[in-house]
Amino acid sequence: MIEAALIGAAAGVVAGMLGVGGGILFVPGLVIGVGLSQVDAEATSLLAIVPVAALGAWRQHRYGNLVLRDAVIIGVLAVPAAVVGVAIVNAIPERAIEIGFAALMLWVAAQLVRRALSPDRP
Repeated sequence: MIEAALIGAAAGVVAGMLGVGGGILFVPGLVIGVGLSQVDAEATSLLAIVPVAALGAWRQHRYGNLVLRDAVIIGVLAVPAAVVGVAIVNAIPERAIEIGFAALMLWVAAQLVRRALSPDRP
């Protein structure tokens, strides 16, 4: 538990500094550091988003930035989408999930490089 908490904290700090989602770092940390399977690591990462998203929504509501109608629509649609996602991830080989996640990581890295080299960068 302590190792997972340290991985989460480190991933959050680094992700915040780089401007990427924490799951890009959190999932590999759980797979390599804690020994979870790819599916379990991704599910844990997604579950960890729930309290962060709730707190963020509450804070943004206090600032007047929350559009309640849109939030409700997204929340309601997220439930059946999650069920479909679980069905898909259970139907395909774990290796395909690993390759897909690796492709996502490469795409995120390419976007970070592109942003860093952009002449429009402040």
